[in-house]
Amino acid sequence: MSAGVELCNVTKRFGAMTAVDNVSLRIEPGEFLTLLGPSGCGKTTMLRMIAGFDVPTSGAIRVGGEDVTALPPYRRPVNQVFQSYALFPHLSVAENVGFGLRMQGVAKGEAAERIAQAIELVSLAGLGERRPHQLSGGQKQRVALARALVCRPKVLLLDEPLSALDAKLRHAMQLELKQLQRRLGMTFVFVTHDQEEALTMSDRIAIVNRGRIEQFGSAHEIYHRPATAFAADFVGQANLLEAEFVRRENGTVRVKLSGGLELVLSAATWPDDTAKALISIRPEKIHVSKQPVQAENVFAARVEEEVFKGALDHLILVTPGGARLNAVAANESALLEAIHAGDQVFCGLHASDLVVVRA
Repeated sequence: MSAGVELCNVTKRFGAMTAVDNVSLRIEPGEFLTLLGPSGCGKTTMLRMIAGFDVPTSGAIRVGGEDVTALPPYRRPVNQVFQSYALFPHLSVAENVGFGLRMQGVAKGEAAERIAQAIELVSLAGLGERRPHQLSGGQKQRVALARALVCRPKVLLLDEPLSALDAKLRHAMQLELKQLQRRLGMTFVFVTHDQEEALTMSDRIAIVNRGRIEQFGSAHEIYHRPATAFAADFVGQANLLEAEFVRRENGTVRVKLSGGLELVLSAATWPDDTAKALISIRPEKIHVSKQPVQAENVFAARVEEEVFKGALDHLILVTPGGARLNAVAANESALLEAIHAGDQVFCGLHASDLVVVRA
């Protein structure tokens, strides 16, 4: 039921504007791959070229090893779920789900069986006779999903299908969609600008920036080892700091940051013969306490601002030399150890949590 997808040196231009710039990407059969990036970065254009709605200016697209670059959408083993759902208001749920089967000329008996299976698969059993206006946003999303799945594509393309849902329902649907993909073993190519959505659902993520793939890897790799400043800043939060080489010592490299703050990081991550580099530090990697802490890097700071975010506090720290850092700490306001604006604190940072990134 699943097939791999390959983009081979694909470029797409609209007049003088290059939307996709020489992209090569391989999506494995049965993989949940997310194209993640800001609006206008080219991710939806990549999806439309896989679907066949846009034709590449140059390069090739393969699905299941077959070159489909010149094939129209209806001849490709793919189907798409759109952001707007695009349901027919005058048709019932069952009729909406079965629309593609009617276009394919599938026999009524087989079509009815497949429609019932698809409706049950997306947890809408018993709602087949309802019209779209009688459904909630989450139910409409499920109908659009069932309509795409009933035609049994080898690749399912999803263009920000959860963006119209409220936050709580969107989080629930993220888990449901991932569980469904695992049960089906189908290749999903998902487009979103929501970093949390990508991290929650994906086997691998391709970060798209200005028509190119900025970084490609697992959610864990993307988050903990961002390759570029854009990747570090777009996925989660990051302290991006210019670091100047000081010396090597015992498998580590000592660097100096703004404000004279000196830290050590793993020598293996520092590029050879490099005097300056950009490093990324995730806010949650900075351990903040009123008591002395143990780590390869320990320094003092003042809490300039505290922002309450429920289970977590977002802290803005300023070192004696003037370096500013964002940190995240568990909110323990019921305890005496609570940290507030104006407090003097100790900060601990492990050498392995400093990541060198490309500018």
